Amino acid sequence: MPGPRRWWHLSLTQQIIVGLVVGTILGVVVPAWAIELKFLREIFLNLIKSIIAPLIFGAVVAGIAGSGSLKAVGRIGAKSLVYFEIVTTLALAIGLAVVNLVQPGQGLILQADATDTTALPVAKPKTPIEILVHVFPASIIKSMAEGDILQIVAFSTIFGLAAAAAGERARPIVQWCESLSQVMFRFTELIMRFAPIGIGAAMAYSIGHQGLGVLVNLGALVLSLYGALAIFVVVVFGAVALLIRLPLRPFIEAVREPFMLAFVTTSSESALPMAMENMERLGVPGRIVGFVMPLGYSFNLDGTTLYLAMASVFLAQAIEATTGQPFTLDQQLMLMLALMVTSKGVAAVPRASLVVLLATASSFLDPALVAVGVAVIFGVDEFMDMARTSVNLLGNCLATVVIARWEGYRWDNGRLVEPAGRSSEPLKHDLATQPILPSR
Repeated sequence: MPGPRRWWHLSLTQQIIVGLVVGTILGVVVPAWAIELKFLREIFLNLIKSIIAPLIFGAVVAGIAGSGSLKAVGRIGAKSLVYFEIVTTLALAIGLAVVNLVQPGQGLILQADATDTTALPVAKPKTPIEILVHVFPASIIKSMAEGDILQIVAFSTIFGLAAAAAGERARPIVQWCESLSQVMFRFTELIMRFAPIGIGAAMAYSIGHQGLGVLVNLGALVLSLYGALAIFVVVVFGAVALLIRLPLRPFIEAVREPFMLAFVTTSSESALPMAMENMERLGVPGRIVGFVMPLGYSFNLDGTTLYLAMASVFLAQAIEATTGQPFTLDQQLMLMLALMVTSKGVAAVPRASLVVLLATASSFLDPALVAVGVAVIFGVDEFMDMARTSVNLLGNCLATVVIARWEGYRWDNGRLVEPAGRSSEPLKHDLATQPILPSR
């Protein structure tokens, strides 16, 4: 353990790793005491989440008002949705392939009287029409209070377009939004100084609360999920990186700390402010970061999508082992098509993946046995949530770079620069010249 003076000379990544190790040891050795550290985890997450609404509002309004073009916003939105659909479809395909190859549910007998299903979520995923209606808030204050990212993005986009249409009369508001974004980025840096404590407490609580023994019974599912996500990152993200000629070292430096934060806290939102700032420092324009990344939190959940494919077929395999009722490939493909719709727009629901899994799988399989199977998965869901959440974050960071390259931005010494003849972005100009978030 480094001394006080040496501690402040460690990078933030090194400090977080120390926090992870200490938290893991506490969770294993003194689980009862480690559980009591939950309050530190909650304080840290609450502080991070308090940043999200003002940061998104400021970044989106300043970026869109700076571009001043409804056509540009529509173009970025359309490109984003096309990219999101392609990547999430590939995630479904990889999840389906791995779960059929490994067959982690084979031999698992589901017994309704031996499993507690009372802790399962009771919500249901929204239909496409309900998602569309939900996008537009009746009260932006309520949306910000509840942290509804999709509604905040929709309101901020319209507000930014209105500010652009107002011209010079709206300049003070646009400048205020730019200043707000800068303040929230500095606020993020201040909070991240306490990340080792918050992350260490989160790890201690997770291990102390769940225990490592719960991994034994469902180890095949957990390991196959981690393996499938690794394949997805290497194959799909690797191919995308080659297509956009992504310089790996600067990108890894930009995403490593948000990635670790998302992994340990199982919250993509907790890593959003730091991820947005680091993408801007990488040279991605503020209007793209502020629009694409929050949008991706509803439509580009690659890790969650892959998990849903695997967990659904895992349930089908367990039900087949229990009842002898096979689940054919045709049925699996129909289930994947359903998941392509139901997995969208539910990011704000607690344990959203379990909500979608329970509701969607029940439409194709015995609902009573599905509930039992989901209750079994619930025991290890937190460990799987770590993996899928961090991949969600990584995928949305990569998406901002993809859209920037699609918009014509090019690489120059490991950073994105705008095409010749295009004016600089209000946010990007200040941030892209600075190094990735200070390490300490």
